[in-house]
Amino acid sequence: MSTDPRPSRRSLHGMLLASGVSIAGSRIATIALPWLVLSETGSAAYAGLVLTAEMAPYVLSKALGGPLVDRYGPRLISVVGDVVSGALLVLIPLLYAVGQLALPDRLPLLLALVALAGAVRGPGDGARNAMIPGVSDATGIPVERITGLDSTVDRASGLVGAGVGGVLVTAFGAAETVAVTAGASFLSALVVGLLVPHISHRDAEEPGSYLAQLRAGVDYLRRDRLLRSILFMITVTNLLEAAYLGVMLPKWALDNGYDASLVGLVGVLYGGAAVASSLVATTMAGRFSRRTAFLTGFVLSGAPRYLALALGAPLWVIIAANVVSGLGAGFVNPTVNALFFERVPRHLVGRVGSLADALAWAGLPVGGVVGGIAVTALGAAPALGIAGTAYLVSTVLPGLRPEWGEMDRARAGVGRE
Repeated sequence: MSTDPRPSRRSLHGMLLASGVSIAGSRIATIALPWLVLSETGSAAYAGLVLTAEMAPYVLSKALGGPLVDRYGPRLISVVGDVVSGALLVLIPLLYAVGQLALPDRLPLLLALVALAGAVRGPGDGARNAMIPGVSDATGIPVERITGLDSTVDRASGLVGAGVGGVLVTAFGAAETVAVTAGASFLSALVVGLLVPHISHRDAEEPGSYLAQLRAGVDYLRRDRLLRSILFMITVTNLLEAAYLGVMLPKWALDNGYDASLVGLVGVLYGGAAVASSLVATTMAGRFSRRTAFLTGFVLSGAPRYLALALGAPLWVIIAANVVSGLGAGFVNPTVNALFFERVPRHLVGRVGSLADALAWAGLPVGGVVGGIAVTALGAAPALGIAGTAYLVSTVLPGLRPEWGEMDRARAGVGRE
């Protein structure tokens, strides 16, 4: 543990700031890119396709990038990922401004740019999460508390990103707003480079082959039944969330006479409530049942939002549903992240974490396409009703499995070797 409190504080603050900036930028892009395609082409299927183009390479590269994180350290991989993805994203508003990104004719070019940006961003995002055990060592703060802080910052950043994204798209245009995401990537790289020290989890006795290291991560994840069950739930709900955010919600807003500001508003309401409950989860870490908090939080976090829109509820009901869902969502990430770092050996954090994230996010590329097809075939309201029901089922059934009892066993030593 570091004896100098100043670098310890810098490492924690740097990790949280970089993560927050990156999350805010990504949330802005989640609003701006589908809205750009939807407003230019009127096609929900195309809007879903742009999300798929970004997330498919993102998920694959994150899965394959784990050994690089453990080998070279999360700091380097995070900085490289942010710089390169920012450089690719900044081309979108530049090309649009000079008339070289007119849609739908230049849709393949847009898809190529977001795909490349997603491919280099995947390992970088995984690397920032892998910094947590090292920061815990440097600061002496328990991992469970840091994961709560990290989740709170992520939620708050998503809140800011949703609000800013909706306002910027309405005020300046969707393509121009993507420049803000690029700027966030560059700022995140700068913060990590200046404030976060090199952190290595690699075991000197471990086989040096890339494939051997990747296989070690796969083998560990395959043996852990609880983590596998949690990942299945998250994969399904992320698929539904991608369909909701990327296609269903924007299409519902357009059909009902609203603009991008409504998309930003519900994101702010959801995110604000999630920030509040995440702070509660962080403050009360270790004093509540993980299983109850995780499952209750997941049940509340999705279905109420979807079903309120599907049933044509009044605006105040939609607002209340987003607040309730946000309150539930705030307990999810601190719980599962703390559990992950307790169960996974320190030298496997990069690989297992990257693989777990990739599996959890595997539904995102599919979600955009599924959302586009469902909205095109059924309309926004029926598609939202089906998605809300599927969300409810997927968050109840996995939690009935016997291995979920392990969530509330005595806390293991953090960062096991």
